[in-house]
Amino acid sequence: SRSRRAVPAAAMDLLPPASEAPAGGGAVGGRGMRRGVGFRSLKLVNVSMEEALPAEPVGVAYGRLANGLTYYVRSNPKPRMRAALSLAVKVGSVVEEEDERGVAHIVEHLAFSATSRYTNHDIVRFLESIGAEFGACQNALTSSDETIYELLVPVDKPGLLSQAISVLAEFSSEVRVSAEDLEKERGAVLEEYRGGRNATGRMQDSHWTLLFEGSKYAERLPIGTEKVIRTVTHETVRNFYHKWYNLSNMAVFAVGDFPDTQAVVELIKEHFGQKASISCPPPVIPEFPVPSHIEPRFSCFVESEAAGSAVVISCKMPAGEIKTVKDYRDSLAESIFHCALNQRLFKLSRRRDPPYFSCSSAADALVRPVKAYIMTSSCREKGTVEALESMLVEVARARLYGFSEREISIVRALMMSEIESAYLERDQMQSTSLRDEYLQHFLREEPVVGIDYEARLQKTLLPYISSAEVVKFAENFSTTSSCVIKIVEPRAHASLEDLKAVVLKVNTLEEKRSIPPWEEEQIPEEIVSQSPVPGIIVDKVEHPGIGATEMILSNGMRVCYKCTDFLDDQVVFTGFAYGGLSELSEDEYTSCTMGSTIAGEIGIFGYRPSVLMDMLAGKRAEVGTKVGAYIRSFSGDCSPSDLETGLQLVYQLFTTKVEPREEEVKIVMQMAEEAIYAQERDPYTAFANRSREINYGNSYFFKPIRISDLKKVNPIRACEYFNSCFKDPSAFTVVVVGNIDPAISIPLILEYLGGIPKVQDTVQPLSREDLKGLPFKFPETIIREVVRSPMVEAQCFVQLGFPVVLKSTMMTEDIHYVGFLSKLLETKIMQVLRFKYGQVYSVNVGVFLGGNKPSRSGDVRGDISVNFSCDPDMSSRLV
Repeated sequence: SRSRRAVPAAAMDLLPPASEAPAGGGAVGGRGMRRGVGFRSLKLVNVSMEEALPAEPVGVAYGRLANGLTYYVRSNPKPRMRAALSLAVKVGSVVEEEDERGVAHIVEHLAFSATSRYTNHDIVRFLESIGAEFGACQNALTSSDETIYELLVPVDKPGLLSQAISVLAEFSSEVRVSAEDLEKERGAVLEEYRGGRNATGRMQDSHWTLLFEGSKYAERLPIGTEKVIRTVTHETVRNFYHKWYNLSNMAVFAVGDFPDTQAVVELIKEHFGQKASISCPPPVIPEFPVPSHIEPRFSCFVESEAAGSAVVISCKMPAGEIKTVKDYRDSLAESIFHCALNQRLFKLSRRRDPPYFSCSSAADALVRPVKAYIMTSSCREKGTVEALESMLVEVARARLYGFSEREISIVRALMMSEIESAYLERDQMQSTSLRDEYLQHFLREEPVVGIDYEARLQKTLLPYISSAEVVKFAENFSTTSSCVIKIVEPRAHASLEDLKAVVLKVNTLEEKRSIPPWEEEQIPEEIVSQSPVPGIIVDKVEHPGIGATEMILSNGMRVCYKCTDFLDDQVVFTGFAYGGLSELSEDEYTSCTMGSTIAGEIGIFGYRPSVLMDMLAGKRAEVGTKVGAYIRSFSGDCSPSDLETGLQLVYQLFTTKVEPREEEVKIVMQMAEEAIYAQERDPYTAFANRSREINYGNSYFFKPIRISDLKKVNPIRACEYFNSCFKDPSAFTVVVVGNIDPAISIPLILEYLGGIPKVQDTVQPLSREDLKGLPFKFPETIIREVVRSPMVEAQCFVQLGFPVVLKSTMMTEDIHYVGFLSKLLETKIMQVLRFKYGQVYSVNVGVFLGGNKPSRSGDVRGDISVNFSCDPDMSSRLV
């Protein structure tokens, strides 16, 4: 179960990844597979702006039973022999009365506990017995406006789909709510409540309350109140269920690998058709307005366990509907606005003395009547006022001058690339994705027009959306548009007066047009400025058993490729070489571990990340690197038509040097410092660090980095180490799989991988047996330890760790057995601690074997750990 706070992840992920550019990228020439001949030949649509989009969803069997239940059924082959099912109820926590706060969520828990046909969590056991894991494949969520039950079930045996649909039918009208059922489940709900009372939960709850002040939504967080969870009677819960769970407010969804759609519709009629709702006539679901406000609201939230300092600007507006082609065009223009703004915000975060580490903007449907534009930044401590000013200035700059045609064309190319990819892979969509589309049709009346028509519509509309259309959406980001400004700090530095002064200052600058226009950077035309001299194939071996071809290139690089048809618009590749951080001495370790972070900030392909982002606009090609304990690697994911671009990036990785520049190094060190302080504030990190130390000894490989370590980092050595990791092509093996045509791909591989120059005076590359293993030191006795940490609200996390040694002779089988054992333990412990005693919300049993060097002969060492959170007073008993 998940009681979902409707604050979107984009809004409240207070420390987003610092080194990632927004998706997208430029008009760099490229050869590759002829991508999307089908997309290129798609005919444009001749439509008027006032034309209505279809009200009924396209491509799905859709209808309504006599008792009011709506159904959506679609056959879809991905994943094979699986079906994604859902039951959606248009009722959430906002309809609760004061003495029912949290009851909508409690009902959702009780559904899995007992119904008229199943008792004592037998539903969970049945679903697990057919391979639908609790949590991953059988789950539910409650938000302010709806409750959704989700199942992902096998359909490889007769009768399984029918049984799974019958479970959803039980949820719709047969949930048993007895005093005994409720008492059994209270503990699990309380533990979920307690788990949400951490730093992130407190920040989200306070923001939600401020955002919806004056509306019932502010007082109806889905998790409810501790008092109601502890004391509510089963009669109150049952009355809520009988009143609101009416079939006319529900829909059932089935998308999966079944051949006969109509047969599934008949199963729905069989299991749901005879059901009747107790509340008759159906209750009218009330609307709960959210009042608008001209004056902005401000909040300075001090959270001692916060992961860092952050600023959130939210502007509310009516949710709006997409009913016509004009509405759809406006939604595209709105997407262009946020994407173009995000590109600017990213570039600002990469300038000298940036106002924040990361910042992004998005539109999010928060509750049924309201959506919001939300901009979130993470910044250095004492930097919230400066970050807020920069964020407000950027929106004001967009209002004053709009975006350049070049900026709009870059975003347009990105969006065209995305819809092209979706169209090419239209027959390979996951069933869960399609089910979620139909859920939004039922809950939000979002049109489902089918990917064929949507691709044609976007192809028709996108080229003609102008900067003037896009910039209109900046008006929604005004401080007079129901605006809420919130800062989060671990210690109080800024005041409400500071925030108000910044708003006044930026408004005055905008009125006087004292904000200068945006300055654009010069963008090179080509990624590789001078074509490399292609290499040649010196040896070639076919592996017919696995359909792969292996080649040795003239520079010593080994390349293995295989054509696959999993996804039509994807090629993935990985290059790896033995030798990583385990080879370093303690003196060099800290500097060299920072190498990847510093290099990523400067740019590992010969260009700064902000420049490369524009160069890659409209291309679907990403390449990343990783330097691990034993292996260094690069990995890429691209469209077949952009394989040349992906391989060009690899060529640049090997042939350009990362050289530390003062401003980038300063930013990285500030970000690392803030991250270390955040970890020191976080009680869970303190716990994880201590348990790692106990399990693996006090080696420098397993110790957390401290501020004192950071001061010893040598940026020049860090970059030298990173450059040395990706220098010698003869050390690397590259594996390429996907929708590749060898006639086109091999010449590109020879040019950009074979064209990487040989390294003179190279040392013999390491083999897996040469590697230096990490120092393990498992405890030799049983250790019981309590890690105490100051907390705002009492929490308790438990870990039981067991060392594991797998002998090399039996390792292949034993790794499977350890995996089976951990899943079995997780299931059995869950049955006892949650379903029998009702004292935990979830249990995780994990296996860690990651510290071992890749060897054919050595033993494998690691641990199995049982992890759960619980009431601190119950921990000893549960252990």
